[in-house]
Amino acid sequence: MKRKIALIAFGGNAILPDNQRGLQSEQMKNAQKAARLMIHVAKKGYDLIIVHGNGPQVGNLLIQMEEAITKIPPFSIEVCDAMTEGSIGFMLEKAIFNELRKNSLDKEVATLITQVVVDRNDPAFENPTKPIGPFYSKYRAQMLARQKKWKMVEDAGRGFRKVVPSPKPIDIIPKRVIRDLVRSGIIVITAGGGGIPVIINGRGLFQGVEAVIDKDYAASLIAREAKVDLFIILTNVERVYLNYGTQEEKAIDVMSTDQAQTYLSQGQFPPGSMGPKIKAAIEYIQNGGKEVLITSSNYLKASLVNRSGTKIKATLKED
Repeated sequence: MKRKIALIAFGGNAILPDNQRGLQSEQMKNAQKAARLMIHVAKKGYDLIIVHGNGPQVGNLLIQMEEAITKIPPFSIEVCDAMTEGSIGFMLEKAIFNELRKNSLDKEVATLITQVVVDRNDPAFENPTKPIGPFYSKYRAQMLARQKKWKMVEDAGRGFRKVVPSPKPIDIIPKRVIRDLVRSGIIVITAGGGGIPVIINGRGLFQGVEAVIDKDYAASLIAREAKVDLFIILTNVERVYLNYGTQEEKAIDVMSTDQAQTYLSQGQFPPGSMGPKIKAAIEYIQNGGKEVLITSSNYLKASLVNRSGTKIKATLKED
């Protein structure tokens, strides 16, 4: 009998929360917590694809490089993406292996360093908006803008930061490997941080670019390519809400893609928070996906038995 496949996407803050120092020991413990949730989903009968964020980790790596810039040449953002894909992948992979052993589950785990193709003509390249890395003084920011042609913006009075584009992903490398591995029963950790952004240059070759890919859009693309049965997006709230943060706040248990699109057009889901997750969910379902579950890690177990979370489906008609 064909096994079901679930893709789980969660942010880099799950491994490195704002209220922690970022110690290796802290991140290892957080990876263990995440692993326990992943194994809970696996025990529900799903083979797994895991997509994690890396925003805090890449930011810290860029700060380290800035501090050591007079001694060691810094790497570009896409190489930092690859480095954190490897480091976070190792922490998750080890933690998941250990949880598998504790639960006497005979499965393997593989971390894939994943390139994600973006369109070199994506409008995002004309309007970089994603702040990343350390804060700079005005003098240092002006120098970097001149020397490296970086776009620098002042960030909430705390200093100046580099901003980079956030283009939409259009292809996954290597998508067939991801699909074949998960279908053979291997737990796949892939597209960490949304993947390493690459374009196809004028010679038809892959070329890395300094950009940030939204992990939820990358996860949605992988979910479509791998034909997963359940796309789980973990965030920091139990459910999706209408009028979030107001006295008229209302939780949504289930909605169709048409309803989600309507709420999106009404401005219910802002671009900087729930918006990309809802768009990723809609894209997945409109391209043949079955079901999306949006919830927090604390409520994932309850959501899997329909006691929490928000589900998004093509329609709300009974099968």
